[in-house]
Amino acid sequence: MEDIIYNQLDYSILSWTVFLPVIGAALLLFIRNVSAVRWTALLFTIANFFVAFPLLKHFDKSTYKMQFVEKSEWIPSWGINYFIGIDGISILFIFLTIILSILSILVSWKSVEKKVKEFHIAILTLEAGMLGVFVALDFFLFYLFWEAMLIPMFLLIGVWGGQNRVYAAIKFFLYTLVGSVLMLVGIVVLYFTSGGTLDILVLSSIQYPFQLQSWLFMAFFAAFAVKVPMFPFHTWLPDAHTEAPTAGSVILAGVLIKMGAYGFLRFSMPMFPDATKFFLGPLLILSIIAIIYGALVCFAQKDFKRLIAYSSVSHMGFVTLGLFALNTQGVEGGILQMLNHGIITGAMFLMIGMIYERTHTRVIADYGGFAKLVPWFAGFFMILTFASIGLPGTNGFIGEFLIIFGAFKARMIFGVLAATGIILGAGYMLWLYQRIFFQDANPDYEASGSHPVRDLSMREVITLIPLIVLVFWIGFYPNTFLEYMHASVENLIQQMHLTAVAGNENMIAKYITEIF
Repeated sequence: MEDIIYNQLDYSILSWTVFLPVIGAALLLFIRNVSAVRWTALLFTIANFFVAFPLLKHFDKSTYKMQFVEKSEWIPSWGINYFIGIDGISILFIFLTIILSILSILVSWKSVEKKVKEFHIAILTLEAGMLGVFVALDFFLFYLFWEAMLIPMFLLIGVWGGQNRVYAAIKFFLYTLVGSVLMLVGIVVLYFTSGGTLDILVLSSIQYPFQLQSWLFMAFFAAFAVKVPMFPFHTWLPDAHTEAPTAGSVILAGVLIKMGAYGFLRFSMPMFPDATKFFLGPLLILSIIAIIYGALVCFAQKDFKRLIAYSSVSHMGFVTLGLFALNTQGVEGGILQMLNHGIITGAMFLMIGMIYERTHTRVIADYGGFAKLVPWFAGFFMILTFASIGLPGTNGFIGEFLIIFGAFKARMIFGVLAATGIILGAGYMLWLYQRIFFQDANPDYEASGSHPVRDLSMREVITLIPLIVLVFWIGFYPNTFLEYMHASVENLIQQMHLTAVAGNENMIAKYITEIF
C-alpha cells in the first residue's frame, strides 16, 4: 500500500467524475423534449469538467504514486474491491475524455435528428466507461468498464452510422470482443497465480516466471493490439470510422484507440517486463510497418473520412514505437502523442462532420476551391494539417520529436524508418489539403458566384477553439503536460528493469537460440 496516496480531498472526486455522466444518462430517461435532452446532456458533460478540474490543481507531480485513491471492499470472498486512483500516466486522459465528450455533443446539435434521447444516453454512458478504464485499479472493475464501453460505441455506429453501419458495428464488436476474451483468460490466470487478488498494483509487483510472462503477454496483447489498432489487427478501424456518426468518430479516434496503448503501459510493461523485452523486436517492426503502411494507404483513399482513419493507423504506429523504445524520451513522447492524436484527429473528424452537413459527400474529388468558399473552415483545417505533419510550434512536432529521439536511442534503424513516415505523412496531408481547398472549384458549389456552402457557424467555431488552443499550447509549452508524467514514466522504466526475474535473461537467450 506504499504506492498509493488516498484521496487528498474531502469528497470522492474520482467517483463523481466517473459516475456523474451516468446520473445524467439516467435523468435523460425522464425528459421528453428534444431541446431539453440536448441541453441536459451538454450541461452534465460541462459540469463533469468542473468536477474533475481540482485533480489538476491538487495533483502531486513529484511522485509516481497513485493519487486520489478510493478503496472499499466490494466482493470480499473473491478478493474484489472498488479500487480507483490516477497517476501521471492516466490524469491527462481523464481530461481528454471529458473535453471530447463535450465537443461530441456540440457537433451533434443539429446533425442527429433521430432517437435524440437515446443518442445522448449512449454518449454519456460511453464517457463514464472510458473514464472508468483510466481510473480502475482492480482488474474486475477494469474489465467491467472495458467491456461496458463497447456497448454504447456499438450502438453509436450501428444506429446512427452510415449506409454500411451494421456491418461496421458488428466487425468492431467482434474484433474487440475476441481480444477482450483472451485478456479475461489472462486475468483469471493472474488471479490464481497471485493467490487470489485482482489488485493491479499488487499484481504489477509480483515477479512471474518467463514462460508464464510470455503466455500472459500474448493474451493481453490480443486485446491491446486490436484496440490500438496495431498492424495487422487494424482492418476494423477504417470501416468503423467511415460509418460512425461524427461524435462516434471523434470519441473512437480521440479516446478509445488510446486504451490499447494505455493497456501496454499499465499492464504489459510493468507486469511482464521480460516478455516485453523478448518480443521487443517484433513489436518495433509492427510499429514501423503501421507507420509506413498507414501512410501509403492514405495516398490511395478517395473518401475524406477514410483517409483520416488510415492516418490514425500510421500515427498510432508512432505511439507504439515510442512506448516500446523503453526509454524515457520514447515513452513520454508516446504518451504525449496519444494526447496529441486525440486532439488533432478528433478535431479533424469534427470538421469532416461539419462540412459533410453542408455538402453531403465525403468524396475528395467532389470538393475544390473551398479556400474561397469557406475561409474560416480552410484556416482551421490548415492549422490541423500542419499539426498532423508535425510542424514546429504545434503539438504534433513535440510528440514526434520525442518518439524519434527515443527510437534512435533504442535502435537507429527504427528511428530512420520512422522519419520516412513523417515525410509520407506530410505528403498525403498536403495533397489532401490542396485537392479540397485549392484545386479547380466544383461548379456545384459556385452557383452564379454565390456561396451555397456556408462557412463555420459560431457554435462550430466554439466547438473547435479548445482543440486549436491545445495544439499551440502543447506546441509551445509542452512541459505543462510532460511534467505530470515525468515521475510515473521514470518509475515505469525502473520497474521494468528491477522486476526482471533472476535467470530470465538466460531463459530468453535459450528461447532465441531455439527459434533460430
